[in-house]
Amino acid sequence: MKNLTVIIPAYNEEKAIEETLEKLLPAAVRNRWNIIVLNDGSSDSTLNKIEKFQSIRVITHKANRGYGASLKTGLKNSETELAAFYDADGQHSPEELEKLWNAWTDQDMIVGQRVKGSHFSISRAPGKWILGKTANFLAGKKIPDLNSGLRIVKKDTIMKYLELFPDGFSFSTTSTIAFLGDKRQVDYIPIQTSKRIGKSNVNQVKDGFNTMLLILRLIVLFNPLKVFFPASFFLILLSIVYEILWGYVFSPHLRMLPGALLTFLTGIIIFFFALIMDQISQIRRNSIGK
Repeated sequence: MKNLTVIIPAYNEEKAIEETLEKLLPAAVRNRWNIIVLNDGSSDSTLNKIEKFQSIRVITHKANRGYGASLKTGLKNSETELAAFYDADGQHSPEELEKLWNAWTDQDMIVGQRVKGSHFSISRAPGKWILGKTANFLAGKKIPDLNSGLRIVKKDTIMKYLELFPDGFSFSTTSTIAFLGDKRQVDYIPIQTSKRIGKSNVNQVKDGFNTMLLILRLIVLFNPLKVFFPASFFLILLSIVYEILWGYVFSPHLRMLPGALLTFLTGIIIFFFALIMDQISQIRRNSIGK
C-alpha cells in the first residue's frame, strides 16, 4: 500500500489535463504515489485524454456533480493514509506538491499557500478579499490561504467531516474552516501557481455567495458564540444609546421607549439563544466521526 493518493477532479479540461498528467507522472513514479482522476461528467474529450495514461486510475461521474463531489468520490476510493488534492487545469506543478509531501510529519492538513509570483486574477480580487476578511473574523485568526486547491490531508481525519462539505467549488474553503474551527493542525507551505489553461467553471457571484453561507454555517457549528454574541452585544448597546439620546432628549415623559425596550429584549434573547446553540454545537461536534 502506497502512502499518498493524488486526487484530480476534471470537468471539461481537455486543453489542460494531458499536460497536467504528463508533468505529474514522473513525480508520482519517483515517490510511489497513486493517482485517481475524477472525470466529472465531462462533455468534451477530457475522458479520452485521461485514458491514454494506463497507469492512472479513472473514475467517471455520468453527470456533472461538482468539484467537491469529485473529491469525495476520490477520497472514498483511495486506499492510502494520505490524500492530495491537485487541480487539473495546469495551475499546480509536481515540484510544489513535493514541497508539501516533504514537509509532512503528522499534521492533519498541509495547504499550499500561494505567494508573490503566483498567478493572480484581478477580476476575482474584490470577492476573495471580502471572503477572506469574513472568514478571518469568523474563524478568529488570520488564514494565510483560504481556498488553495493544492493540499494534503489525512484521509481518516477528513472522512469524519465529509458530510459537512459541499459538492461544489467551496470544498477547499469549508474544509479549511472546519479543520481550523475544530483545532486541527493545519500547516501552510509557500508555493507558486501558474495561470490556468482554459476557462474556469466558477460562477464568482453565485459560488461566492454560497461559500459565504457555508462558512457562516460551519462557524455556527464550531463556534456559534462568535456569530451570536456580537449581534447580541450590538442590539443591547443600540437600545441603551437609543434610550439615552432619543428618550431623554425628545421623550423625557417616557420611562423607556418601546423601541429601545424591544431592541434590548431582542439582544437578551439572542444572548441566551447563543448559549443554547453552543451546547448543541458541542454535542454535534462530539458526534462527528462516530
